[in-house]
Amino acid sequence: MRTTLGHDVAGIAGGLNNDVIHVWLLDYRRELQREPLKALLGVYLGLPAESVILRNDEHGRPELAAPWNALLQFNWSHSAGKALIAVARGITPGIDIERVYVRPRALDIAERFFHPEETAALTALNESQRELAFLQLWTGKEAVVKALGRGIAFGLQRFCVSVPPAPAQLLWLDGEEAAQWQLHALDTGAQHVASLAWRGPSRSIAMWTLAEAL
Repeated sequence: MRTTLGHDVAGIAGGLNNDVIHVWLLDYRRELQREPLKALLGVYLGLPAESVILRNDEHGRPELAAPWNALLQFNWSHSAGKALIAVARGITPGIDIERVYVRPRALDIAERFFHPEETAALTALNESQRELAFLQLWTGKEAVVKALGRGIAFGLQRFCVSVPPAPAQLLWLDGEEAAQWQLHALDTGAQHVASLAWRGPSRSIAMWTLAEAL
């Protein structure tokens, strides 16, 4: 479900449970830094934005300071004027959004950094399909490493993600059972592509567009 909202976010935040992940799409400017993120998390925690304390873990992933980190998990990503924020309880979400644009060296990047099966699947596509498939694949891989609590330095070749037009799926992950993971492409409009990943059972995804600043 996607709905445009103003300020009735608190009612939605109160409905967050262990069966659902909330995803918010909003306009974003870099000069705002983490303020929109803290404002939204504050609604979920019942705190003013200035009381929301974030810290970076050892891999640079932002998380809530104790004791709030035991109650609420989140991840966020921003690209070219848009941001996505995923909020959950009991699992660690990973989310990524990218602006759609032509990457002339997409295959070179894939051959250097991706799993060989991903590169082969991209190579088999025609050029018009490949551009969007590469971006969707990239956001899927970013979402997985963020859900792992790691960065790209983890090694993008250490796991394999399905390549569009196949449905989003984690196919293999070094040292883990891929079947325990969930991966979803998100509808963020024609100008962006995005993915959401987490380790754990399937959950519903509730997605809204935040129409105004909190």
